[in-house]
Amino acid sequence: MPNTAELRRTVKRQMRRATVWSMARRGDLVGQLMLHERLDDPYPLYEKMRARGPVYRSRMGLHAVTSHELCTRVLRDPAFARRNEEPQRVTPPGEQGPSPDSNFLQEELSDHMRWRRLVAPAFRPRKIVEYRRRTEEVAHRLLDAALAKDEFDLVTDFASPLPITVISELLGLSDVDVELFAHYGLITGKAIDGIRSTRQANEFRTAVRELDELFARLVRKRRAEPGDDLVSELLKPEGDQALPEREIVGTCQLLLTAGFETTTNLVSNTVLRLQEDRVQWEKLVADPDLAPMAAEESLRYDPPVQYSIRVAREEFEADGRTLPSDTVLMLVLGGANRDPDVFTDPHSFDITRPDATSHLAFLSGAHYCVGAPLARMEADVALKVLVERVPGLRTTGRPVRRPTAALRGLLHLPATA
Repeated sequence: MPNTAELRRTVKRQMRRATVWSMARRGDLVGQLMLHERLDDPYPLYEKMRARGPVYRSRMGLHAVTSHELCTRVLRDPAFARRNEEPQRVTPPGEQGPSPDSNFLQEELSDHMRWRRLVAPAFRPRKIVEYRRRTEEVAHRLLDAALAKDEFDLVTDFASPLPITVISELLGLSDVDVELFAHYGLITGKAIDGIRSTRQANEFRTAVRELDELFARLVRKRRAEPGDDLVSELLKPEGDQALPEREIVGTCQLLLTAGFETTTNLVSNTVLRLQEDRVQWEKLVADPDLAPMAAEESLRYDPPVQYSIRVAREEFEADGRTLPSDTVLMLVLGGANRDPDVFTDPHSFDITRPDATSHLAFLSGAHYCVGAPLARMEADVALKVLVERVPGLRTTGRPVRRPTAALRGLLHLPATA
């Protein structure tokens, strides 16, 4: 039988979900998003928020921001924290679940910058060129196996195992279990929307524990036998201080899951949109060098990360109002990327759009995604390999979306050559 503490947590989750449902029924737009009612197409919901002004006040205790200008300002201003550090307060959507032991996205700015200095060399241009050769090899191998079938799944056969293999090799993991790592990504990704049941909480704890054990073993191995990988680099002292093992393990967890989830979702989202708009697909087939632009437009039009939470450390001005410190902001990146004040005809998908790179898909400022160069390279390779080898690619069944609002991507996309 569950213990008393577990029963209390279960009751609180049920009460919270009932509250969200009640608010959504009464017209709260954030509540509707959190209930996963708009997973197929959340963008009309974002436009309803925008119609209420650049800052939409939700009854759920937060303010949703769809303004590109304000999102950029908040992301670049250290006066806004990445998460609420006061556990007694109501936890905002996107931060309700447990989290890995330690990772640099959850640390204060000084520690975050220290970790970025250690991790950043793995994503420098010279390294990306090295990774590109291996990424191309893996992409062709995966596509060979996929095309041997009458019908294949673009996600599970190609878009997911490609970045999993690359990031695993970067970290120094060998003989990776692609399906297991994809499972870890799904479990941890679902937790971003909040833990909704005891079963989900247990699945999350199990996934984090198993990843902890995996990377703890890898750290011990690399202490004894350093190699040419990121874990070995993280083990080198900075000055006279080495990172504690728990921090290295937490960083590895983050880089593994974030390092493939973004690319998997980016590739699958892009291919789905190109398949829905055959004119754009044929443009790319005719000129594969448009692949980087296609990826950037996909990042703008349908970003893998739909929102990010910030908390104000002090009062601030927004939308002609003074908002107090501790205000929770839901930066709706998917909405900001379609802000008509920044993008012409924002709801159209155009792989030749000149200003697509103004998107916020990789955030901005001090927390700009350190792995963005890797994700861009992997998407470029994936799209080029697909259009060059399978110009007649067709989707053959209904796409299955992942059951999350914060992370947007596909679980399955049946296709044929």
